[in-house]
Formats: sequence, C-alpha cells, structure tokens
Amino acid sequence: MCLGNFVRSIQNTMRGDSGINGDAQRIEQMTWILFLKIYDKQEETWEVEEDNYKSIIPENLRWRNWAIDDKDGKNLTGDNLLKFVNEKLFPQLKALPIKENTPIKKSIVQLVFQDTNQYMKDGILLRELINKINEIKLDTLDEIHAIGEIYENILKSLQSAGNAGEFYTPRAATDFIIDRIKPKIGEVVADFACGTGGFLTSNLNALEKQIKTAEDRMLFNQSVYGIEKKPLPYLLAITNMLLHGIDTPNIFHGNSLERDIKSYKENEKFSVIVMNPPYGGTENDNIKKNFPADLKSSETADLFIALMIYRLKQGGRAAVIIPDGFLFGTDGAKLALKKKLVTELNLHTIIRLPASVFAPYTSITTNILFFDKTKTTEKIWFYRVDMPDGYKHFSKTKPMKLEHFADCQEWWDNRRVITDDTGNFKAKDFSAAEIADRNFDLDLCGYPSEDVEILSPADTIREFKEKRNLLNSKIDKRLEKISALLGV
Repeated sequence: MCLGNFVRSIQNTMRGDSGINGDAQRIEQMTWILFLKIYDKQEETWEVEEDNYKSIIPENLRWRNWAIDDKDGKNLTGDNLLKFVNEKLFPQLKALPIKENTPIKKSIVQLVFQDTNQYMKDGILLRELINKINEIKLDTLDEIHAIGEIYENILKSLQSAGNAGEFYTPRAATDFIIDRIKPKIGEVVADFACGTGGFLTSNLNALEKQIKTAEDRMLFNQSVYGIEKKPLPYLLAITNMLLHGIDTPNIFHGNSLERDIKSYKENEKFSVIVMNPPYGGTENDNIKKNFPADLKSSETADLFIALMIYRLKQGGRAAVIIPDGFLFGTDGAKLALKKKLVTELNLHTIIRLPASVFAPYTSITTNILFFDKTKTTEKIWFYRVDMPDGYKHFSKTKPMKLEHFADCQEWWDNRRVITDDTGNFKAKDFSAAEIADRNFDLDLCGYPSEDVEILSPADTIREFKEKRNLLNSKIDKRLEKISALLGV
C-alpha cells in the first residue's frame, strides 16, 4: 500500500462531502471509523483469549455486522447508512452503560464517542470512505505499523493546531528524548498533555525490544499513562495505543491541571515523565489556585513544569520541550521553577533546538530540559543542535529526522566543551553556582544571529514577545547592578 496515495484518496473522498469543513473535521471523521475497525479486530483477539467474552457494543452496532461490504447488494449505504450512523450508532455508543468496575478496554468505547462527531452528509461518500478504510488489513505487524504512518501523514497536514500553541511533536524529537531517557520494562512513562500519544508510542517502540517473557508483556501493557484535554487528540491517542498492542490504555480525557499539585500521593507519581506541554495558552484562576503561590503562572507551560516536578518519583527522571522564553524569563513563576530545578532537583542537560523543528506549525525556538530527582544540580551541560548540512531550515517536506541528533547522541555519551567556527560555545557545562550568579538565566550556548525570516503574524507576535521579555530581563539585570553599586 502506498501510504501517501491512500491518505490522499480518503481525504479526497471526504472533501467531496458538504458536511465536512477543514482538516480537523476530516481527521475526526476518519478516526472514529478507524477506531471501530481497530477495536473490532482487537475484540477478535479477546474472544480467543477469554472464555465467554462479551462485547460492550450491542451486536448490531459491531463493525463486523454493519460496516463490511460483502458485495451482495445488502450493505448499508446512502440515506439508510446515514440514518443508521446518526440515529443508532452514535446515540447508543455515547450512552453505553459504564460502571465503576467496567474494564478500561470496554469503557473506552463510550469515552471515545462521548465528544466525537459524525460530520458527513452524503451516505454514498460515507460508504465509499468506510470501504476504503476496510481495505486496510490488520493481520501483520507491518500492516499495523502502516496505520500508525497513516496517522502521522494526516496529522502533519493539521496545521491549524499551531494557533493554540499546540504542535505535532516530530517523531525525531520524541524518539531522541526516549532514547536518552532509556525507559525500562516495569517503569510507567507519563505524559500529562499527551496529545495523540507521540511520546507514549516512542516509549512503546523502545520497550517492545525488551519483551522476553509473558510477565514482560503484561508490564508492557501497563507502561504508559496519559491525559489529554481535547477530544480529538484523545481519540487519536486511544486508537494509537490499541494499534501498539495496549489492550487497556491508561489514557484519560481531562485537564491535568485541575487538581491541587500538593495532594498527589506517592502511588500517583511516576518514574519517567516526558512532555511537550502546550505553551502560549492561559488557564483561569480556578486552575491557578491548585499551585503554590510562587509557582502560579499565566503561562500554561509553566504550570505543567510545576506538575512534572510534583508528580516525579524520588529517583525518577524527566524531559520536557520548552520555548526559549522559559530559559531567560524572570517573572515570578519562571524564576521560581528554575530555582527549584537547580536547587531541589538535578537539571543536568539542556539541548537547544533549531527554530524550525516544529515547521510548518511555528518557527518558535525550543529546548529540551532533562532533569531527575536523584540529587541537587551540580552542573548543567548545554548542547546546541545545529542545522544539518544542506538544510537552511526544516519544513513539512524536509522534517527533522532522528539521524540529525546523531552528533548530539555521540556527545551525550562523551561530554566535552565544543566551540563553533566563530568561537562561540556549541556545548559547555556551567556550575550551579554560575547559574545562580546569572539569576538563573539559562540562555546559554544559543544560536548565532541568522538572516531575517518573514514570519506569520502569529509567530511575529510570539517572537516579539520573547524578544521583549529578553530585553526586559537584560534591563532588569543592569538596573540590579546599578542599584547595588549605588546602594539603593
């Protein structure tokens, strides 16, 4: 199967329907159909493994009993298909009876459909779409992985996400972080804003190689934990987990920030936390009250870093992708968080990423912070990932690849100071005392000045705000020095 052609084919089918408007609705439409097909395939396995297995889905609504076209002229299509989907399938799946003791693998059906919509108005095109998706076989590992690639192809076309500060995290970045974090069978990896499950699937791909026994397989099935606020990414994450063999995905639909972060008990903390939190967003006062006074922030990403700190187990390790503004920010919460990372945890590595890693969504510059809860920080190593030869910037057609981290991976295992051709530091360590003397300004080993790039209005505003914050930070430092000299 040529994945590019397949994706274009199903997108073209949906473009012909007047009920669908834009990529987001196309993805949601395709995803609920794929979910039911994948879930039905998974149920075939459960029926073999469990005596007297009973589906939570009513028999007439199971994929196998209405969606498959046997070419006998009896399949649902046109207005009859629309009536079935709109008046029976969706209402009944949204109202499936869920109790406290309902297994997750059954309750997820109702949870998935709770906030999912059926947009198509043309029953003929809906039948055509279902038939195309039915062409996908799920009998081999390669075919299952192909579904994952189909998701990635379509997700990459969802460019409107950047308007909310939420970006598809490139697989290269999630794979690199998981490669450096080195999860082990038996550890649970958590992502409190998991989106479509990119970090969690990178984790599963790494752990799959470690499975040797039936007990390992059981631990593998319990190795991820995610929370996602928005319905569509949540639906994609659940389906992603099923595709990767997780029968009972611990992926929850909700806002991770809605609980007092000081209330978490030890059994609610995690050995590994990895995140690319949404940034640029804001939370209301009811959310902010869940954080200590010094960590309250109007920036969503700051709140997630605080949450990571409080939910990381003693001895645990974490990584987070964060914009430049956090490194040089001097407002109360950012400064308090950086102090906490340096004086209470071990912030050991900061990897600086090129501005176009998240292209085409945004050109905002980001960094990866690696820290653990083993000791306090002695020194922080900085490393700058430069654009590879032959690239002016990354793009949708030329995205960042894991191989572009090769030099960084080699450096990670053999750390040393590196200077570039201009004499600037590309990699260097700084002691905790040096960082404190800088008032916890972590803007080190940055990129040299580049040619002016024409940005979108939204990115222009973001970049302006970051530069203004940096300038304000430098002015504040200069004023502090002057005040100290004058004894004011």
